[in-house]
Amino acid sequence: MGTGEDKEPLDVQTVVERLNEALPLQFRSAVAYTVAAGSVTGFAYTPLGPQLWTFAEAELEDARRLVEKIVALGGTPSTLVAAVVHHPEPAETIAWLVEVESEVVEKLQDVIPATGQTGPSEALEHRLEHLIMRKQEQIDTLERARRG
Repeated sequence: MGTGEDKEPLDVQTVVERLNEALPLQFRSAVAYTVAAGSVTGFAYTPLGPQLWTFAEAELEDARRLVEKIVALGGTPSTLVAAVVHHPEPAETIAWLVEVESEVVEKLQDVIPATGQTGPSEALEHRLEHLIMRKQEQIDTLERARRG
């Protein structure tokens, strides 16, 4: 069995940089779902409003977790928010959400190679994987809504 010394350490600088690249997109997710929840219209889309709001709450909670990790690693979290666009047509809103959420998933995945193999590293990787999984489930929900 290997010791911690035998394991690849967490690359703190790279992790902080990559988390800070993802954070404005994560903030955008919270705002985008909030706007979508309050603005989708029509029989096919209005029932999605409460679900989109639930997504917004989860996005904000995950943004907090990313900020906590950046600070715990000695970094300063970005306070930028990526641009949010309101689309008057619900189908356009859903398509845009799928597009921007897919972008965040990729940015979060980009952090994982720098997390290393130690216990704390694995915990961070696991957190990122759960965040990515939750986002992917949201994307799947949106994709099903687009088909309906």
